[in-house]
Amino acid sequence: MKKRNGLWLLVIGFIFSVVLAGCNSSSTGGEKEPGSKDDPGSEEAAGGTLVFGRGGDSTSLDPAATTEGEAFKVTVNLFETLVNFGEQNTEIEPGLATEWAPSEDGLTHTLKLQEGVKFHDGTDFNAEAVVFNFERWKAGNKEQFYYYNSQFGDKIDSVKAVDEYTVEFKLNTPIAPFYKNLAMPPFGIASPAAIEKFGDKFMENPVGTGPFVFKEWKRNDRITIEKNADYWQVGLPKLDSVIFRSIPENSARLNALASGEVDLIDGVNFSDVPQIEGNGDLQVFERPTLNVAYVGLTNTRGPLKEKLVRQALNYAVDKRSLIDAFYAGAADPAINPMPPVVAGYNEEIEDYPYDPEKAKELLKEAGYEDGFEMELWAMPVPRPYMPDGQKIAEALQANFADIGVKAKIVSYEWGTYLEKANKGEADSFLLGWTGDNGDADNFLYVLLDEDSIGSNNYTYYKNSEVHELLTKAQASADQEEREALYKEAQEIIKDDAPWIPLVHSRPILAGKAGITNFKPHPTGSDRLENVELK
Repeated sequence: MKKRNGLWLLVIGFIFSVVLAGCNSSSTGGEKEPGSKDDPGSEEAAGGTLVFGRGGDSTSLDPAATTEGEAFKVTVNLFETLVNFGEQNTEIEPGLATEWAPSEDGLTHTLKLQEGVKFHDGTDFNAEAVVFNFERWKAGNKEQFYYYNSQFGDKIDSVKAVDEYTVEFKLNTPIAPFYKNLAMPPFGIASPAAIEKFGDKFMENPVGTGPFVFKEWKRNDRITIEKNADYWQVGLPKLDSVIFRSIPENSARLNALASGEVDLIDGVNFSDVPQIEGNGDLQVFERPTLNVAYVGLTNTRGPLKEKLVRQALNYAVDKRSLIDAFYAGAADPAINPMPPVVAGYNEEIEDYPYDPEKAKELLKEAGYEDGFEMELWAMPVPRPYMPDGQKIAEALQANFADIGVKAKIVSYEWGTYLEKANKGEADSFLLGWTGDNGDADNFLYVLLDEDSIGSNNYTYYKNSEVHELLTKAQASADQEEREALYKEAQEIIKDDAPWIPLVHSRPILAGKAGITNFKPHPTGSDRLENVELK
């Protein structure tokens, strides 16, 4: 955006301040004192405050020590990674590293770092800070730093500061998605001084290099971040501050947007989109899809041990009716465990068609001609890929009843739900996944490899041939070879049927008409430095 001359800035600043004082109830936090650096006569004041309504509070503001999306919504604006994803894709771009070079064998990666960057506490960002962060993650509790261990684990031999602004990674084995992993929100670089100062309380006192600085956290209410006046990218951020408000109910969040209490919301019910589009004061944002919703069929429980039974349940589900009833058409039937936008997606695989008669034939062949009983766990919280777990479970229950399978719907509080499903206690369960880095490894290996049993492989699916294909793809530097391996793995997975892939949704957000330059990211973690609110 081009800078305006001083006179126009004064005029525009004056008009904006009058509008704010008279009608913008969402710019909470009070007006600025005249003469301060955020005085409406300055360029910075044009940003104002954006209030972002979301479904839940964060669990931690230490990005390395959490796995949940509500945390990353905040931390991606406080911390920066060595490399970035593209504006609305997962292509790799410079971040805190300006350039990088892998060795021919893929075991050494040398990164040149941005110079002159400071953490929010005034300390210097440099190669030693990068080394400190990676050594902290490697030495820490494996459950606390889950993402480090799942994406890198014992595959990183060492991280060394070659000089003040050069860092070298030595790997024990090649990691094909190495740079995509580095761009993930959990690997935001934190201030070593702040970590040493706050210790276990760092999760409540985050200090990064990002465009915004942490101000306060009122649990289950709001998190406030403010403009980093010393941000190394000149002219950013555009906003003065952002307030993340926790409003659990989707309908209550939409009401807050309509009344002017908030400026931007996620978790919009698909059925509410026409109402929003018909309001000239509001606009709709569509997040590029990088997700999958599925029914997990725990492979170690009762009749679900049998492949034919799992295949029968796949034939029993009417996906198109689910999409029409619960997604207002804003989703596509899922055939494979990852969306078609991910490289290595197998387009040759055909979905299990909706065919109850075929399902009954398979049950008879498996020895369950009279059906059987099982539990179907319904998600207790809405997610972009699962707008209403209870109602979707009821629709699936009816589908299964048509083939003689009696599914008892069960649900738990969200944390308990995940914990018990993780332990393999569910017969079948609803769940989903939003990709972290756009790589096939982040879907197939993370969700369905035998190494992931006990973490994200809740179905306890295990196939040695699939494991060999996925680990080979993980270590290959040849992208064509990787894609071929993933396509072969998907064929086997499709036949084994550990899941019923349901849909790839196109999540909807909504905001005031005056919001510009907001680009929802497919990973669900939205950077806000370019956003303006007029």
